[in-house]
Amino acid sequence: MKKLSDTLTELGIAFTFPIEIKDANGIWTYYEDSDDYWEIYERDVKGRPIYHEDSNDFWQKWERDANGDMDYYEDSTGVKKGTPKSANQ
Repeated sequence: MKKLSDTLTELGIAFTFPIEIKDANGIWTYYEDSDDYWEIYERDVKGRPIYHEDSNDFWQKWERDANGDMDYYEDSTGVKKGTPKSANQ
């Protein structure tokens, strides 16, 4: 993933570290510091994470039911919990 700081630099937009982007509820969706570390979150409408990725090549994804309970979790280290929705089709 291309870092936001790289895009801002290419566009000539001034910024300072850390770069923090939060949603309307004040929850982080993007963070980047001056040591080249970054992380990005995608969240559902209730603010629960559904995807996370960072600059250390670590990622996580969650699948949730209509009540927000976790049906499935998977990450880049090979951890898998529950049953993915695709297995039920």
